[in-house]
Amino acid sequence: MDEGRWRDPEWLRRAYAWIDARVERTGEIEQPHVRAWATVMRVPTSGGDVWFKANDASLRHEVAVAERIGVRRPDVVPPLIGADAALGWMLMADAGETLRSVSARERSLDRWLDVLPRYASVQLDLAGDVDDLLAAGVPDMRLGTLPAAYLELLDEVGAEQRFRDAVPVVEALCDRLSAYGIPELLQHDDLHDGQVFVKDGRHLVLDWGDACVSHPFFSLAVTVQGGLAWGLDDVEDSVDTAPFLDAYLEPFGPPADLLPAAELAMRLGWVCRAINGRVPGDDASTVTRLRMFLDGHP
Repeated sequence: MDEGRWRDPEWLRRAYAWIDARVERTGEIEQPHVRAWATVMRVPTSGGDVWFKANDASLRHEVAVAERIGVRRPDVVPPLIGADAALGWMLMADAGETLRSVSARERSLDRWLDVLPRYASVQLDLAGDVDDLLAAGVPDMRLGTLPAAYLELLDEVGAEQRFRDAVPVVEALCDRLSAYGIPELLQHDDLHDGQVFVKDGRHLVLDWGDACVSHPFFSLAVTVQGGLAWGLDDVEDSVDTAPFLDAYLEPFGPPADLLPAAELAMRLGWVCRAINGRVPGDDASTVTRLRMFLDGHP
């Protein structure tokens, strides 16, 4: 994938025209975020900054996800000013400050105790939308798909033999987790403190480009194991994550009953993340996620 296309003058001309048809600018557009798979631009208006996002073809389904969440749960996403699902373009109101910045200033992770049940309730509220989201291109990472997708990924990255030897482990874990009967739902798949924002006291969840339909508890891999467990100072296993797990699980049922499923899902969640989040040319990140699955550490 090539970052240069997002800076191509002709592409920018078309993007600016699309933006200008929807808002009245008061200054120059800035382009602070450019990645191979997406770009984000800041657009000044008389009512404050708004944000334009364009996704690579592989992530255009984010528009459908954002629109559906905006209908079902407008309290959890910033308002969409404009959207084009075919292009993968969105224009959004400002979402405020990242939770990462707020938590660092407050020296506290306590806001996650609100974010996690809020996020879980979004998953549950969109249960009836799963088929529509799949039809819109949201990746299918349900338990039944994981073993075959895992094996295909190993071929793509040339993974070492020990990961191949773990194929029966993936199959067995999928069977065990499936037995709990928890419905498979929309799952963010990259929920960390840079994706959550604080606006007027509300916590908003953005960047749904990596969203997939999977076991809902797979989110806990990145959020809890990959984030909260490391604390504010990035020290492995420095935080007691039990209160955060309970806060997330509560909307689904009694946390004590669901904790065994959550523990299975946190492990399998790294398989999902390795498959769903793979960026061609960045096999190192994929292997790190595979190590999290097999070894429990990077």
